This record gives sequence, structure tokens and C-alpha cells, in this order.
Amino acid sequence: MPHQHFKIYKPYGYLSQFVSNQNTRRNKKLLGELGVFPEGIMAIGRLDEDSEGLLFLTTDGKMSDKVRSSKIEKEYYVQVDGLITSQALIALQEGVEIGINGSKYVTKPCKVKLLEESPQFPERAKKIRDERHGPTSWISITLTEGKFRQVKKMTAAAGFPTLRLVRYRIANEYLEKMHPGEINEVESFIL
Repeated sequence: MPHQHFKIYKPYGYLSQFVSNQNTRRNKKLLGELGVFPEGIMAIGRLDEDSEGLLFLTTDGKMSDKVRSSKIEKEYYVQVDGLITSQALIALQEGVEIGINGSKYVTKPCKVKLLEESPQFPERAKKIRDERHGPTSWISITLTEGKFRQVKKMTAAAGFPTLRLVRYRIANEYLEKMHPGEINEVESFIL
């Protein structure tokens, strides 16, 4: 039987998994609630519950390994608290020190740029604070690594905490005009 692949826009408030084995997560929303999926489906990588955006699903374990490899770029659009400085952008590009599993870790150099205009994403289920609480900036961060909560830890280390995080691109696949919860079956992923 051929493998099946899906692109989804993981909405805010969902876990990147299909089954919950933990008693503490009983009331959490899981990906399986978004649609009917084939047996053996798995998310490739993950996005935190309060993150959103492009997520791949597949029944092919080899495809999962390929996408999670350090050769594949993942691009995130990140709304940060405050007007980000050029020094902070440079620090993010060169690598910042973050904590991973109780140890200090310096992130690998990556691509970071200021987005001149705010991206036009659908409203998030939970409102983000508005302009009355101060200005915000949108930046693009492109990584080839994926440590636990890495992007959020990076922006905090640079002095600009993350308010909203949307994965916009994986390799040559883009979120495009998808809406939260939308699922598109694809022949394969363009890597």
C-alpha cells in the first residue's frame, strides 16, 4: 500500500501528536481531531501547543527521518515583543546561548531578517496583546536544527520574547494561503 503524506496548518492550542499517553494531557487537543487520517500516520517534527503553522504528516518513517535531518531548512515567522534591534538580529544570526536539558547550548548560525511588513496570517484563537501594550516586530528565522522550544529561547536570549510563532516553510513547501486546521493531501513533499 502506498504511503500517504499531508500538509496541515497546525492551529494554536493543538499538540503535534495523535495519541496522548499522559494523564495530565487529558483535555488537550490532538491532531486527530482535525480530520480522518490513515492508520500509522505520524507528525514529522513538532510545533508546541502555543505555536502554529506548517506541519507535515506521513505514514512513511523514512520520509520523516529525511525531513527532520539537519539538511532541511525550516523557516519561522516570529512576532517579538518590542522593536528588535540590528544588534539582536546579528546575535540571532551568529548564535545565542540557550538552555537545553539543563545544559548551556550555543545555537548554530542561521538566517535571520526583519520583515518590513507584518505577515497576513488568520487571527489566532487566543488574542495576542495589542499596540496599547507597546510595539512589536516580525522577523524570519531559518534553522536547520530543532532543539526544544529553540526559537522562543533564542528570541528571549536576544532580549525580545516571542509573542507568536508560525512555521512558514519546510524546505520548498510553504504555508501559503492555508487556514488553521486546513489539511491538504500531497503526492510527496518538495525537498
